[in-house]
Amino acid sequence: MSESADHPLVAAVKPLVDAMGAQLLGPEQAQPDDVVLTWEGLDVIAVRLPQLSDSLDHILAAMERRHGMPLAELDRRTKQAVVRSLEARGAFSVRHGVETVAGALGVSRFTVYNYLNRDIGPKSE
Repeated sequence: MSESADHPLVAAVKPLVDAMGAQLLGPEQAQPDDVVLTWEGLDVIAVRLPQLSDSLDHILAAMERRHGMPLAELDRRTKQAVVRSLEARGAFSVRHGVETVAGALGVSRFTVYNYLNRDIGPKSE
């Protein structure tokens, strides 16, 4: 990747790649599941996407940085907002997602399920 490290495409996509927890590689290192980015007909960089479980860990770490503290130290209302945000990002479709989130928040799986079901409320007939 050294020749392409200064390429404007690399600079443009690096914040997105970092936010996803992906990895930048030289295009010659690309494997079939990697995404090769092309600029004016030339392969410039390859992006190796993280495994879904790694993505969840990366998202949780980013949320801790954003809140400036471990997620387990957040108040209840903020933890509920974190769970809603994670649900919107598909965190609970990952195997053991509820357990991983519960561990990060310092709550039980039951509590995470309660946070998820909180918005449902009573149905009117």
